[in-house]
Amino acid sequence: MSSLTGKKIILGVSGSIAAYKAAFLVRLLTGEGCSVRVIMTTSASDFVSPLTFSTLSKFPVASNVHDGETWTNHVEWGLWADAMIIAPATAHTIARCAFGISSDMLTSTYLSAKCPVFFAPAMDLDMWQHPTTVENISRLQSFGNFVIDVGVGELASGLTGPGRMAEPQDIVERLNEYFHFSQDMPDLRVLINAGPTYEAIDPVRYVGNHSTGKMGVAIAEEFASRGADVTLILGPDSVLPINDRIQIERVVSADEMLSSCESHFDAADVTILAAAIADYKPAVVAPEKIKKDGDRMTIELVRTPDIAATLGKKKRKNQILVGFALETQDGEANALDKLKKKNMNMIVLNNPKDEGAAFGHDTNKVTFLYPDNKRENFELKSKRDVANDIVTAISQILKSNGEK
Repeated sequence: MSSLTGKKIILGVSGSIAAYKAAFLVRLLTGEGCSVRVIMTTSASDFVSPLTFSTLSKFPVASNVHDGETWTNHVEWGLWADAMIIAPATAHTIARCAFGISSDMLTSTYLSAKCPVFFAPAMDLDMWQHPTTVENISRLQSFGNFVIDVGVGELASGLTGPGRMAEPQDIVERLNEYFHFSQDMPDLRVLINAGPTYEAIDPVRYVGNHSTGKMGVAIAEEFASRGADVTLILGPDSVLPINDRIQIERVVSADEMLSSCESHFDAADVTILAAAIADYKPAVVAPEKIKKDGDRMTIELVRTPDIAATLGKKKRKNQILVGFALETQDGEANALDKLKKKNMNMIVLNNPKDEGAAFGHDTNKVTFLYPDNKRENFELKSKRDVANDIVTAISQILKSNGEK
């Protein structure tokens, strides 16, 4: 049986030549056993008639919240659905959703939706790559929405490049994947740390790094979406998860991070160490702000605690420990050494010099390494998609351990 059987889907169609693909998408979704309701923007009807969608879906098509004396309850639609897909999602529609501009039935329903929302963008090459669109896409993802990667090929303008709406079968596969994995880890207890640590020099200054916590938070969100019980130990100035089922503890220093991780480690089935821990801290913290005195200042630094090594020594046979290795040279050799020395089941290697993989980006490019020398290389992806890959890999480790 399909993971989509019995699911209630809202399909939002905005004004793009790719709107014709949405008709095929309705056909595929109903073929999977879904109930589909379609919302069209006014401009979408310039490309495909509402009659086409109402015939395929067996439901009336909605376009406006009110039409004369008739009112369509967008809140009821948002509560009805198991998922909402906006395909094609034009740059205009993406911008309205990103900034909460409720100007029609589609955006009003989006703002009312309690279900996961998937965007399948469709636009020309330059529009897709424009900084405004990039920022709006990032904004949507920060709200917990899913953005389905665009295709590369010939566009309506005659240019060739990224911007094509994903093919209907790829969208259905993404939905199937989501519902297949959702709530498949209801009894799993997961501990994750994320973000930087700040090591005080004095009451004003600190030693730190540029980590935003985005990768670790994305992993926490992915585990929580699959039903796991997630505890997230989060460093300062990190982004925050939106899933209110995630238990958050805030810390500042490496010592605080270690203490919190140790307090939860024994109860965890899976621990993922995604935080960017400062390697060194000042040997002495000045009680008052250090005043400028001369052209130079020397600070003695000492090592911070090695959280991965500490937890690796305590790890039970049935526990899973996953770490990260951020390396700029000899990455694989250094990561494998860390993997073995710290008793990990898997390590995620990335290089901040790779385009799109540095701190603060919404994307990452990683390699998974395992104790048996198995490796998996991945292309540049959104951090949410990388989180999906990491959680899926951990799921396979858990299944393998259960079979032994």
